[in-house]
Amino acid sequence: RAYAPYSGFHVGAAVELADGRLVPGSNQENAAYPSGLCAERTALFTAGAQYPDVAVRALYVVAMKDGVVQDKISPCGGCRQVISEVEHRYGQSIRIYLCGRTEYCCVESAEALLPLSFGSKDL
Repeated sequence: RAYAPYSGFHVGAAVELADGRLVPGSNQENAAYPSGLCAERTALFTAGAQYPDVAVRALYVVAMKDGVVQDKISPCGGCRQVISEVEHRYGQSIRIYLCGRTEYCCVESAEALLPLSFGSKDL
C-alpha cells in the first residue's frame, strides 16, 4: 500500500520474476521529500534483496489519485536508471508495462526509456 499523505498520488508496482513470483511495491513518501521512495524502486529492491538469484522478467506500474486509476505513467529518471541496472545485473531485458485506466503500453527494455544510461562501463 502506498504511503502518500503529501501528494495523494498513489503508485503501485509489481515485479514479475523469472520463476513467475510477483513482488509488490508502492511509493513511500516522507515529509523530507527526497527521502521517499518510488514504487518501482521499492519493488525492484525488495525483489533483489529477497530473491537475489532470480532474474526480473517484467515490471508493472499503475497510479491512482483520489481513488481513481490514472492514465498510464512512466517511471521517473531515477527509476529508469535502477531498471537499467537490474537489466545489467541479470543480463536480460525487463518488459515494462505502464498501466492506465483504459489502456496500457509495454516497453521492451529500459533502453527504450533511457537510451543513454549510465552504467558500470562508465566508471
